[in-house]
Amino acid sequence: MNDATTSPADSALATRGAALDLLFNVLAKRVPFDDAWDASRALRALEPRDRAFVRMLVATTLRRLGQIDAAIQGSLNKQGQQLKAVVQDILRLGAAQLLFLGTPAHAAVDTAVELAVARKQHPYKGLINAVLRRLDRERVSILAEQDAGRLNTPDWLWLSWRKTYGTALTRSIVETHLGEAPLDITVKGDAAAWAERLEATVLPTGSLRRAAGGQVTELSGFDEGGWWVQDAAAAIPARLFGDLTGRDAIDLCAAPGGKTAQLAAAGARVVAVDRSDKRLVRLTENMARLGLAAQVTTVAADATEWRPDAVVDAVLLDAPCSATGTIRRHPDVARLKSEEDVEKLGRIQSRLLYRAVDMLKPGGTLVYCTCSLQAEEGENQITNLLYRRPEMQVVPVTADEVGGLSDLITADGYVRCTPGHLAEIGGMDGFFAARLRRVS
Repeated sequence: MNDATTSPADSALATRGAALDLLFNVLAKRVPFDDAWDASRALRALEPRDRAFVRMLVATTLRRLGQIDAAIQGSLNKQGQQLKAVVQDILRLGAAQLLFLGTPAHAAVDTAVELAVARKQHPYKGLINAVLRRLDRERVSILAEQDAGRLNTPDWLWLSWRKTYGTALTRSIVETHLGEAPLDITVKGDAAAWAERLEATVLPTGSLRRAAGGQVTELSGFDEGGWWVQDAAAAIPARLFGDLTGRDAIDLCAAPGGKTAQLAAAGARVVAVDRSDKRLVRLTENMARLGLAAQVTTVAADATEWRPDAVVDAVLLDAPCSATGTIRRHPDVARLKSEEDVEKLGRIQSRLLYRAVDMLKPGGTLVYCTCSLQAEEGENQITNLLYRRPEMQVVPVTADEVGGLSDLITADGYVRCTPGHLAEIGGMDGFFAARLRRVS
């Protein structure tokens, strides 16, 4: 924490220094943002308000990285000039403040120059000062000339989405990524009553939605376990089982437990399987807060190898994936994931699907889902499964099961959400879900 002798200038420098380290760890060391955040000692020394600013600054820099880099490159005297990584990152943070966060020019520029000095980059003081002041002078024209959605989307993602969804929907996806995600909530009880208590809107799918911001733990009903945070798209798959009262269900790759909670709240006896002990601790804590612990048994195991004691009525597989559907919540995903990751994860998803089928009783239901926009992790996985496991049959999802949002249902009866859906009220995560029945 800052003490009485810490000046505002020192605090501002420490804040930008923590942001610089975070950005370096994500972009250079390829550490996921949340992991880098949790590991940062510098952040623990900051006041809560300064930590919040660091999170907003780094998230904005990652979300708008394509625009920022193009603006910096266009403001250099030598076109194509290669900059040292630390200098580039200092400029990126300064540009994010000037172009997108409304930070006063003197604060953004001065702290960037001071940060360069503190990181022993004295020879670059003049360049940093000149580039940022030019960005400040020309920011209106710079932003007006940029294609924001395209610039902030890596080429491989743009080409993949355009092939799968067409140019118009791809454009809607990437433009939705420019904004922060709202706060979506799943409730155990009466959605309308909770919406009134939480000053939220009830979405057609049954989730509640509030504007982003504020402390979640301070909202009405959190301590009493009346609800949990879960994107509206992520809340759909567990609802596809129908009545689960008294039935046995397995939730594979379960942590942190949003879908586990849905299954338990719907009356199922749930075995929640996850390979991470640490993540299962969090799941257990969540179930205790929600008053659902008695209905949930946890198992720490690799789901590609684990076997239940007996086959069950329902299996939910929320498979590990590239998470490209969550970019507006996790903008680092666009910078850290690659086509190679999609291929590697696809092999894991196939193995998990085959194992999930073996866990089902004849007549049992499997729901497979991923928070990915990549067809290789969604539709293609089901096509391959149906070819190799003829005992499985698709049970098409109907529009009334997703609040009448027929555009979420594909011709094959799968759920396919994109950030462009419900864009007029904040969008939703990219998600895929398929429901299948074991017929023999």
